[in-house]
Amino acid sequence: MATKEGEEGPMHLKRCSTEKLREIFTKYATQEVNGELYMTSDDFVRGFLGQSYNEESVTLLAGIADTSKDGLISFAEFQAFEGLLCTPDALYKTAFQLFDRNGNGSVTYSEFVDVFKKTDLHAKIPFKLDGPFIQLYFGKDRQRTINYAEFSQFLHDFHEECALEAFRMKDTSGSGFISALDFQDIMVNVKKHLLTADVKDNLVAVTEGHKVSFPYFMAFNSLLNNMELIKRIYLNATGGNRTEPITKDELLQSAQTMSQITPLEIDILFQLTGAIHQTGVWWKRRKVIEKNRRIVYGDLSSIAPEHYTKHITTRLTEIKAVESPADRSIFIQMLESTYRFTLGSVAGAVGATAVYPIDLVKTRMQNQRTGSFIGEVAYRNSWDCCKKVIRHEGFLGLYRGLVPQLMGVAPEKAIKLTVNDFVRDKLTDKQGQIPRWGEILAGACAGGSQVIFTNPLEIVKIRLQVAGEIAGGAKVRAWNVVRELGLFGLYKGARACLLRDVPFSAIYFPMYAHTKAAFADEEGYNHPLTLLAAGAIAGIPAASLVTPADVIKTRLQVVARTGQTTYSGVIDAARKIMAEEGPRAFWKGTVARVFRSSPQFGVTLVTYELLQRMLYVDFGGSRPAGSDVAQAKQELSKVNPDHIGGYQAALPMLNGIETKFGLSLPRFASTLKVPSAKQAS
Repeated sequence: MATKEGEEGPMHLKRCSTEKLREIFTKYATQEVNGELYMTSDDFVRGFLGQSYNEESVTLLAGIADTSKDGLISFAEFQAFEGLLCTPDALYKTAFQLFDRNGNGSVTYSEFVDVFKKTDLHAKIPFKLDGPFIQLYFGKDRQRTINYAEFSQFLHDFHEECALEAFRMKDTSGSGFISALDFQDIMVNVKKHLLTADVKDNLVAVTEGHKVSFPYFMAFNSLLNNMELIKRIYLNATGGNRTEPITKDELLQSAQTMSQITPLEIDILFQLTGAIHQTGVWWKRRKVIEKNRRIVYGDLSSIAPEHYTKHITTRLTEIKAVESPADRSIFIQMLESTYRFTLGSVAGAVGATAVYPIDLVKTRMQNQRTGSFIGEVAYRNSWDCCKKVIRHEGFLGLYRGLVPQLMGVAPEKAIKLTVNDFVRDKLTDKQGQIPRWGEILAGACAGGSQVIFTNPLEIVKIRLQVAGEIAGGAKVRAWNVVRELGLFGLYKGARACLLRDVPFSAIYFPMYAHTKAAFADEEGYNHPLTLLAAGAIAGIPAASLVTPADVIKTRLQVVARTGQTTYSGVIDAARKIMAEEGPRAFWKGTVARVFRSSPQFGVTLVTYELLQRMLYVDFGGSRPAGSDVAQAKQELSKVNPDHIGGYQAALPMLNGIETKFGLSLPRFASTLKVPSAKQAS
């Protein structure tokens, strides 16, 4: 069933409106016939798609949209092809229309041969076009035609047959073995759609230079074809945990329920991950290492073939600071920390502003003492506090103390995020794994480091926030608080601040990392909404469990009014609060604290990671998990802004025909876009 205008296809591509599509069509169409505009083959392929194929290839590719096969593309045909690109089987339909030269809805043997002989695959791997495989589909006399459904199966089987034909061609002696270099040649020329950069670079290494048997060749290809199934087997073995390392035996045990996966494929998987992560001693000790080797989900993602229709975050900048991780100097690492600090500052300010009213309510609830005092406003609960602040101080009263908060929260959040990333980087091994204790330690270090900014910020903010509670009191300004306290006074309650911030970060960052991994898609990619959810969820236990320390800190930093209890330190405050108000007092403001910290860190972390995605700088170090995408996907995201609706998938589909089926058509040496005649004029 065709996708209607405005609807979304299975790839979540929304159909373009007729008006907008006609506007784009008119922009590129240069041929006018009987008062109606048409696109020529050159307009469509070189102008609109921006692809630099030779003349023969341009004609073939334009024929995909030119269903009337008259050499011109009408608006109706242009719109119909846009709709086709939104269908779930767009890749196969596009390939079918490429081979259906006369547009009659079927493919003949001569049509197939005519197109196939023009591809690079035929030039590299000559295929027996009169052999038994072709006869099975087109008949012994090759007069049978095949429809779309049959063609889709034929194209899939044909590509597999090409690999087998290539193996037979390389195996000149008929021994059932080919050399490692021949194996590499076949994989690169016939099966390149299955190869990630890591796999491609290790095709010879994984064979250890030995000859490749036919069973090994088949198992290797089967493994790469079934990587999505391997991922499910891994998740089944780990209970959905993407960071838990598992051994070969554990993966084999889980794979028993999947008859498609063989022990040889599992062996190759571990050999391949070992080759990718090899060190100077790996090959010397590989037998021992393989026996005890463990893999994680990230290893599978580095091997799994790319999905060429994957959408990623648009990058505003893309800078490569180093050519390889080996080039990371001390200066580059300092630049990386500065980069993270800057982005963390922006993210912290965004997060703090978003939840500041909740923070003000939390502070006033925590400072409320048992009993009634002259001039003190009594709050029944957080909602009552919010209403009374607005009633007595106006809406802007909810943002009392925001300016000093932003001045301090930017470096505070920045140093927390930077230190956490820095320590995690140092404790992460070459396979990208970090032990649980390392995650906790990184978070604790981040929490401890931020106190240098947090404490002065907190004491000024708190005194400004509670100032509005005194009816008719003098207006309190941030600078006056700083002058009154002095340098050492700004660090009053620092011990309580450490008592709160160190465990908070030690809980928060590991939980965020694991929650984010759990919310990632099958490729390990995190959508911004999953980042927000992970950040918010991780904040719930972290914020609630350290509330007692936060209450003590608040009491120490607030100026006690007449009749209120004073405290000399953390232990003294804890004893007096327990004696005078009971254990429940330690949990005052818990709800407000959770409602403030949870969304604040959710907003902060999603902002921080999205900024790293959009303002991309490659320092040769680690990137936030869930944000990395393959280079091919990055390149496909840089498309013509006129490629809207279904045409967002046009270039990925052409790429898919070339990579998945190996049907690359000849191009010019230049890759520059050739403008249409109308644009040139």
